[in-house]
Amino acid sequence: MFETEKKHSEAPVSTQWPPVGQAELAGSLDVTVVVPVQSADAEVRQVLQALGSELDREGRTWEVMFVFDGVQGPAWDKVESLREEYGRKVRTIHFKNPFGESVCLSAAVEKALGRIIVTSPQYVQVDPIELSDMLDEIDRGADFVAPWRHPRVDPLLNQLQSVLFNFVIRTIIGMRFHDLNCYFRAIRREVLEDVVIYGDMYRFLPVIAFRRGYRVVEVKVRHLQEWGRAGFFGLGVYIRRVLDILAVMFLTKFTLKPLRFFGTLGGLVTLCGGLLATYLAIEKLVYGTGVTGNPVLLIAVLLIVLGVQIIGFGLVGEIIIYSQARNLKEYRIERIWE
Repeated sequence: MFETEKKHSEAPVSTQWPPVGQAELAGSLDVTVVVPVQSADAEVRQVLQALGSELDREGRTWEVMFVFDGVQGPAWDKVESLREEYGRKVRTIHFKNPFGESVCLSAAVEKALGRIIVTSPQYVQVDPIELSDMLDEIDRGADFVAPWRHPRVDPLLNQLQSVLFNFVIRTIIGMRFHDLNCYFRAIRREVLEDVVIYGDMYRFLPVIAFRRGYRVVEVKVRHLQEWGRAGFFGLGVYIRRVLDILAVMFLTKFTLKPLRFFGTLGGLVTLCGGLLATYLAIEKLVYGTGVTGNPVLLIAVLLIVLGVQIIGFGLVGEIIIYSQARNLKEYRIERIWE
């Protein structure tokens, strides 16, 4: 079930960190804000002050974890000063080489103390007051709160590309998300502990979480600014997006049913080869046209062989799934009443 709604909460009294008498264990804080830092000019102070002030207003215990993705320079110096200023509320992870947002998030979740993980870009992308609505949705039972930047403030061409990308996702996967490109999210930590993320899969986390049986809610948020390139991107970017979409479609629909995917694909390829072979046979029988040395015959044979091999991949996958069926769990139980 997806919902789009906005409600404003009252401002409670701020609390201190760490909670008195509470051990520094996973779940001992209310919120951990994870900020992947991928630029030396990241607005680390603005992000901490904006989100920290809102969390204090909500009366929630919190920490901010800056994950430096192979980055040093001014941003690192700023975080060092923040550590002196805010103490143990500010924590850092540093990678020697860049690995991407998915690795940053995975590493942060392993060390995070919060029950709720809030992921934020390295700048104030969304009005911090929206965090209150997102956390309220978590309190009402949502497992994952995905934002919908509306209205957008970035260049029109970028908006059109984003709309097209999300439209393709909705069409292929059949889910009504409007803004998978926004990284400002609120997630229960058990979701991230259960869902495997790698590569660019962080972008599709709402889709994967929903397919795993978690309750995902979409909330409209006020868009303040957008970093990044305006206009068209390189051809490689669009190719990677298409491949990511295909990967997500396979992972969400065919992981436990590989023969349906490979069988359909292999069947189409085999059918094309069979049609070409039939055409050549008709020409031979009706018009007496020779097929020896005809390149179309070679193409037809190659397509038939390739199609059979693809179907074979699906059969092997089905055998693997069958042999491991006892260890696989496609469902998630939310609660049991007795």
